[in-house]
Amino acid sequence: MAQFQSLPGFREFYPDALARRNHIFRLWRQTASTYGFQEYDAPVLEPLELYKTKSGDEIEGQLFSFTDKGGREVALRPEMTPTVCRLVGEKANALKRPIKWFSIAEFYRYERMQKGRGRCFFQLNADIFGEPGVEAETELIALLIQCFGSFGLTAEDFYVRLSDRNLWFYYLEALGLDEPRIRTVLSAVDRYEKLGDDAFKDYTEKFGPIAPELKAQVLAFLQIKTLAALEAAVASIPGDKLGARLGDWRKLLGNLSAMGLGKFVEVDLGVVRGLAYYTGFVFEAFDRKGELRALAGGGRYDSLIGKLGYNDMPAVGFGMGDMTFALLLEQRGLTPAVSHSTDVYAVIGGEAERAAAFADIQSLRADGFRVDYPLKEVAFGKQFKAAGESGAKLALIYGGEELAKGVVKVRDLGTRTEMEVPREQVSAVVRDFFSAGAE
Repeated sequence: MAQFQSLPGFREFYPDALARRNHIFRLWRQTASTYGFQEYDAPVLEPLELYKTKSGDEIEGQLFSFTDKGGREVALRPEMTPTVCRLVGEKANALKRPIKWFSIAEFYRYERMQKGRGRCFFQLNADIFGEPGVEAETELIALLIQCFGSFGLTAEDFYVRLSDRNLWFYYLEALGLDEPRIRTVLSAVDRYEKLGDDAFKDYTEKFGPIAPELKAQVLAFLQIKTLAALEAAVASIPGDKLGARLGDWRKLLGNLSAMGLGKFVEVDLGVVRGLAYYTGFVFEAFDRKGELRALAGGGRYDSLIGKLGYNDMPAVGFGMGDMTFALLLEQRGLTPAVSHSTDVYAVIGGEAERAAAFADIQSLRADGFRVDYPLKEVAFGKQFKAAGESGAKLALIYGGEELAKGVVKVRDLGTRTEMEVPREQVSAVVRDFFSAGAE
């Protein structure tokens, strides 16, 4: 008989793996809530046109897309940004600004599998809508940093690279480039770290060989790593745009420094984010050792809601995937120990005792205690062994003598001490035991 396996790039989560994943989600959710973000959810299946409108026809090659039984062209979501823009656009007039939303959801991309990336993955998405100033970037970058810090990660483990597509536009515009050339140069900048000079092939094919002086100016700007160097680079360039934009840089970096987060953030104009819908500051998080792919990325995308047919609204957001993040925790020894322990284990003699035990077991479970017991008759010795292996703190012993006397024997599995408790007092004794232990 055939044995079935999961599809390539798709993951299964056995209990231990799911517990570790839930630990990540719990701290992400808790952190986003402390920043005042509200959680939302959305359909996993969307119209294919939603993604084509945002990214163009080339996105189709990365999608799990098909025609449904109603004849509709649909796709499993590869990202959340178009969906959240649709949600906000549809209810914009009823939503109080700024809109601070987050989600933890699963996404699907049909692409080559590699370390830290499968064909399905979970991602934390956080977005702020309705705030045009750098206050939105401040809040999101602070949240991103705290999403790492909540797990015990420090500035020695990760950092955020901050760049600015607007600044690049103004700079290249001052060098005499038109918009098509600017966008092609930015695409080359995005790939330069991986491809080197080959990143400019697309520019050469479209516009001819790039002038050596222009290429040198682009590469010099790309190498800027400090605010002081950035100020020096644009000081001699005429016009007000660059000067005004530097004011935004000073304010954003000043805000983050005032929060005590300056040590996490580095100026790095080599980051431009490949997606053309980004319109301002962009940022990516990386591990300090440089062993992993980008841990998170985001930026401002003020024009996307309008592009989807709604009224324009300023927007900033980031996404953070679970696979690479889990690898970082593993490398730093911060993966949590998994425990599936119970609180109480009921040791049961025979069928008559079982009937008595069931009432107490059900009552304790209703009170929120994790209670386990043998599903079939088993020798007392094996039951006590099972109680120890379960991690239980207490054992409730239901034997023939106890049943005749109307009591239950309560054993502290840590100290090995026992006491007999009237049946009607079992729940109260268990509650008192765990309350004392929590103090």
